[in-house]
Amino acid sequence: MCFRVRPMCRILKIHHSGFYAWLKEPVSKKIKDDNRLIGLLKEAWQESGRVYGYRKLHDDLRSLGEACSPNKVARLTSLAGIKAQIGYKRKAGFYGGKPAVVAPNHLARAFNVEAPNQTWVTDITYIKTHEGWLYLAVIIDLYSRRIIGWSMQSMMQMDLVLSALLMAVWRRKPKSKVIIH
Repeated sequence: MCFRVRPMCRILKIHHSGFYAWLKEPVSKKIKDDNRLIGLLKEAWQESGRVYGYRKLHDDLRSLGEACSPNKVARLTSLAGIKAQIGYKRKAGFYGGKPAVVAPNHLARAFNVEAPNQTWVTDITYIKTHEGWLYLAVIIDLYSRRIIGWSMQSMMQMDLVLSALLMAVWRRKPKSKVIIH
C-alpha cells in the first residue's frame, strides 16, 4: 500500500515540513549532542574506576568546559547504564579460623598520660585504590597524640603491624616498658 505524505501527516497531526526535515536528517542535533556527552561520561566513569556517580561526573564535564545541568547528566547516565559504586562488598567465603586470644585491658580507658613513651595505641585501616586495597597500620603516643610509627602494605599480614612497631621503637627508643593498646 502506498499513502501520500500530506494526508498521513494530517492524520498524525504533524506538519509535513517536519517529515521532510526528518528525511534529510533522521538524527537530531540534540541526540547527536547527547551521544557525544554519553561518550565523555563513559570515559570519565572508566577513569574513575567505575566509582563516580552523576554528581562527580557532572563536575568532570564542567572541568572539560561542557555546559550541561546535573539533571541532564543524571538522565544521560541513566540511559547509558552508568551507576555509582556505593560501598564495597566483601567477597563471599569463609573468614573463620581459630578464636582470637583476648588480651587483658591494661589501659582501662585511661587516655590521659603524664609522660611520653608510657602508652601507645595502634590501629589498622584499609584504603581502596585503583590498584587494589592498601592497608595502613599506625602507632600513636597518647602523650603527644602524634603518629610515631606507620607502615603500608598491599596485604594485611603480621609484619605490617610489626614494621610499624619497629619504626615507633626506633624513633622513640623507650627506656622502660610501654603499654601498647
